[in-house]
Amino acid sequence: MLQMIKSADRGYADHGWLKSFHSFSFADYYDPARMGFGALRVINEDKIAPGTGFGTHGHRDMEIISYVLSGELAHKDSMGNGEKGAANSGVIRPGDVQRMSAGTGVMHSEFNHAKDQTTHFLQIWIQPDVRGIAPSYEQKHFDTASKRGQLRLLAANDGAGGAVTIHADARLYAGLFDGDEAAELDLAPGRMAYVHLVRGVLTANGQDLTAGDALQLRETSRLALTAGQDAEVLVFDLAA
Repeated sequence: MLQMIKSADRGYADHGWLKSFHSFSFADYYDPARMGFGALRVINEDKIAPGTGFGTHGHRDMEIISYVLSGELAHKDSMGNGEKGAANSGVIRPGDVQRMSAGTGVMHSEFNHAKDQTTHFLQIWIQPDVRGIAPSYEQKHFDTASKRGQLRLLAANDGAGGAVTIHADARLYAGLFDGDEAAELDLAPGRMAYVHLVRGVLTANGQDLTAGDALQLRETSRLALTAGQDAEVLVFDLAA
């Protein structure tokens, strides 16, 4: 069973310094039919104006993943990440994946310090399958070659293949596709998939997607990605 969600059907908020598309209900955007998909709760496509950002605010019991498309995002948190002299600078750039497990509670801020460049990134929330854990942070880089013409595992509950580790029964992949490049992902019984096209155009199980579109798959054993044109895609493998 397939369900298409067009880019234009997402929620949208323009705060001046921040322009954000919401794939699921978030803040002032509420749609009872769009409250999440499995453990996937939030995909916000955010554009942060130069010299602005999210001030210090709190989260708890949520797996939060940031995926930068262009520009840089400076992260600072109550665990010490991003502080001067810290082992982890907290700055994420295209190709980086940042995972923060909020657990019992964490305070953090996200900022675009550039004077002349907008930061474009995806903010992803996945509901954890365990609550009340100690907050933690992880950041890794995945180069273009590792995603070219294939699905590269970025996040998983077992950290397989060098992925960041999330506390949820979910796996996140990214791929880059152009021309004849194609990939398939087998979905085990009891699993479902969410495909979010970041940019370009791509065909997923016969459905033509353009940037910002998404496809939900239930009771399907295989996802096939073909006919990409400068496509960058995220795929979530989720428990039903």
